[in-house]
Amino acid sequence: MTPETQSQKNRALCELAPVIPVLVVGDAARAEGLATALVTGGLPVLEVTLRTPAALEVIRQMSRVPGGHVGAGTVLTPDDAKRAKDAGASFAVAPGATEILVRACEEIGLPLLPGAVTASEVMRAMEWGYSMLKFFPAEAAGGVKSLKSLSGPLPRVSFCPTGGVTLKSAPEYLALPNVICVGGSWIAPDADVAASDWQAIRTRAREASALA
Repeated sequence: MTPETQSQKNRALCELAPVIPVLVVGDAARAEGLATALVTGGLPVLEVTLRTPAALEVIRQMSRVPGGHVGAGTVLTPDDAKRAKDAGASFAVAPGATEILVRACEEIGLPLLPGAVTASEVMRAMEWGYSMLKFFPAEAAGGVKSLKSLSGPLPRVSFCPTGGVTLKSAPEYLALPNVICVGGSWIAPDADVAASDWQAIRTRAREASALA
């Protein structure tokens, strides 16, 4: 799968909803309920970060929920990418981009959403064939102002900003011509996940989906 095809697939996913929940889940027993709450709340694209020992099993469980598109976040190495795909991930998200990771995802056919924040990083991703990128860490890297500055010289590239984005700040990001969606962790806070408070999470998901 070429980077161009990967970008097309990830762009299509990013266009499904204005927010992609970024999830750090430590208990796979919560996976199905959490995914169901988010998908039925209007957010079908889910990013499960590979930051816990349970992450791969969480991806397996969530990928069985009808209507959901589950990807792996914090993918750093070719081994991360392979394990994520084997677990059922339909896409991968990385905080940055290396040629080794890019080629590995290309070889196994796993669409990659690579990260970039500077003009040079964006241009390098473009050379590799990517036009849909993650902008991370969004707030720390200048947020809306930085993305607005990039849109002029690099109009063919679109972004999913992640990192510090909130329900309050999301609309300002989404108003930019080079932003397709945002990634956010506010929708499924740890306390609600631990308590299996799916109604509270579903309510936040509906608020987020309405941002479109």
